[in-house]
Amino acid sequence: MHTLSQHIAQIREDYSLATLDEHLAGDDPLALFEKWFREAEISEITDVNAMSLATVDASLQPHVRTVLLKGLEDGGFVFYTNYESTKGQDISFCNKVSLLFFWKELQRQVRIEGVAERVTADLSDAYFRSRPFGSRIGAIASPQSREIAARDILENRIQELLKQYGEDDAVPRPAHWGGYIVYPRKMEFWQGRSSRLHDRIVFESDGPQAWKKYRIAP
Repeated sequence: MHTLSQHIAQIREDYSLATLDEHLAGDDPLALFEKWFREAEISEITDVNAMSLATVDASLQPHVRTVLLKGLEDGGFVFYTNYESTKGQDISFCNKVSLLFFWKELQRQVRIEGVAERVTADLSDAYFRSRPFGSRIGAIASPQSREIAARDILENRIQELLKQYGEDDAVPRPAHWGGYIVYPRKMEFWQGRSSRLHDRIVFESDGPQAWKKYRIAP
């Protein structure tokens, strides 16, 4: 066995911070998510709103990357990106996606399966205006996920845009940039437990505003 493989195989951590039962989970997965999210914030976890987003392309190749949760709206999870990026193209092909939050310090993770839809232009406009000036310029300058010959191309485009807009707060949101909302159809709450006998409580959509709750084996 490779030396690094031997080392990795010996990495172990026992989990014993908390428990999760059906009573503690309640009947509303979004309420439980908000509770866990606030507890993660109180714990001062770095990038508490970071979530893995999994999509699939037209060849059925899965892709996963980290994005940032930017809101909870109408029972869904909102993030923003370039609609022409790999993730945007994947969602255009198949809007079934998965999200994962992992808060190691609390020995917790939340898995979400659902469908992604574009948010309204008004919501995208409002969030775009709230972004730092440099981030707005970057959203216009970057052909996200596309091959570029050198970083200089990006840097030169940014300089052109800075000359065009200066420090103008009225930088327009480009049509290729905006938000998605992921409406959950299934949510799993995972609480680490000793000896790998973890608690896993699942909520599955059982109709509008209705959820079926059950436990699954670790």
